[in-house]
Parts: sequence; C-alpha cells; structure tokens
Amino acid sequence: MGTKEEISIMGCGWLGMPLAERLTKAGYDVKGSTTTPRKLELLQQNGIRPYLLNLQDENLDREALKEFLQAQVLVLNIPPHLRSDGGESYLEQMHLLLQFLADSPVSRILFISSTSVYLDLNRVITEEDILFTEEQQPDHMLLQAEKLFQQGDGWLTTVLRFGGLVGENRKPGRFLAGKKNVPNGDAPVNLIHLDDCLNILHRIVEEDIWGKTFHACADMHPLRKEFYHQAALALGLTPPEFNDMDETHFKLINSQKIKDALSYSFLYPDPMSFF
Repeated sequence: MGTKEEISIMGCGWLGMPLAERLTKAGYDVKGSTTTPRKLELLQQNGIRPYLLNLQDENLDREALKEFLQAQVLVLNIPPHLRSDGGESYLEQMHLLLQFLADSPVSRILFISSTSVYLDLNRVITEEDILFTEEQQPDHMLLQAEKLFQQGDGWLTTVLRFGGLVGENRKPGRFLAGKKNVPNGDAPVNLIHLDDCLNILHRIVEEDIWGKTFHACADMHPLRKEFYHQAALALGLTPPEFNDMDETHFKLINSQKIKDALSYSFLYPDPMSFF
C-alpha cells in the first residue's frame, strides 16, 4: 500500500500508541511523540518516526517540535492533569503548541477530549448540551483548550469527546475494588472500549470528517454499582460497597451523532461485556 499522507500523533500512550500502529499499517506516514525516552525505540520498531517532546520542559527542543509538525494532520492526545494545578499548565502547553502550529502545514486537527466537559444534568446528554458548561463553567480548562483549536484560522478541528476509557491493561475491576461507602451507585456509567476508540478515530481520518464535534460512549449504561461489582469479581477482587444516597448525580451520554456520521456500530455496545 502506498503512503497516503503525514499524520503526527502528539501523545503516544495507552491510546495514541495503538492508533499510531494502526494508521501506519493503513499506509500513513506517522510521526509519534512521547515524553518517555525509553518509548522512542518502541515507536521506531513499529514504523513510527519517534520524537521526544514535552511541552512542559523548559528545554523543549523547538526544532524537533517544528519538524514533528511537518504534517497534514495532527492528532492531539494530551490529557490534562486538572487535579495538580487546575489545568493552568495544560493551557500554557496548548498556547505554546498553537504558536508552532501557525507556521506549520497542518490543515486538520483531531482533538481528543473527554465527556467530563459536560455537567451532571441528570438526563441524556447530547453534544448541544455543552451550552450549559459554557454558561455555568466558562473557565473549564478542557473546554477552553478545545476552543483554542476550533477557533484557529489555518486548520479544521474535529473534537472527539470520549467517555471513560477501558480495554487492554486498563481493567475497570481494579478502579474501586475493596472500597467502602462509594457514592453514586445508581448513576449510569459512560464507558468506551479501546477497540471502539481506535475504529472511530481511524474512520474520522479516513473519511475526512473535519470541523465537527462528537462524543463517543458505548450504547448501554449499566449502573455504577452493578458494573463495578461485576468488574471486580471478574478479576477475583473484592467488590466495592456503595452507600445509599438520597440523590444521584449523573449524565447519560448519547452517541447517536457519531454513529450516524460514520454509520458506525460499536464492537462493545454493552460495558458488561468488557470483562
């Protein structure tokens, strides 16, 4: 298969690495970045041009970043660490990246985001419900980051907001095993399997779905107390114990928009089949 075009994937971790491998096998010329020196060889072994890039590093190799951004498509897969500083350093990284993008040939960006940008409205959530976050939490760091790239003049950005990521070595049974008095047991879970993530990302690139906003979660939403009980048992661990709450706070993510856009059916529509 001949080379199609250049794609740079910033953040080759749990999701970015298998995505880079898949796109390479599909004929794309893929560059991959990591902040971990020992991963460079692994990237190269899989046919991915490796770059050691850490936007937080004061000694960032700016020439390497410029070279990394010599591509038509940028997949931006850097999850913010909001708990450490509220996301301020994350936004600084995004602004820095924007400076370099302005002088690059990148014309399309796939920004991997999270359904955590939505408020708990205690009902089914669609993409249009981001209006409530914009009104009530306009300083939401991840939402601000999305807008930085959506509002850029030199490229089209598609934002893809995933639910909780599960699969491979990310076993949900470990998340709450053995814990007691866990809240919100009657809330529905919003999860997606790694294989579905990869399929959807690949399809967006292949079918040139740009300038859009989607979210993606498995079709079914078992209750937290049911899901994490069975997930723990599947690993031979002690199930968590949930408390009885007078009020449950939740959102139930509906993924019909992405399913319609791609004519896509989830490989794992029911999270209870994840384990």
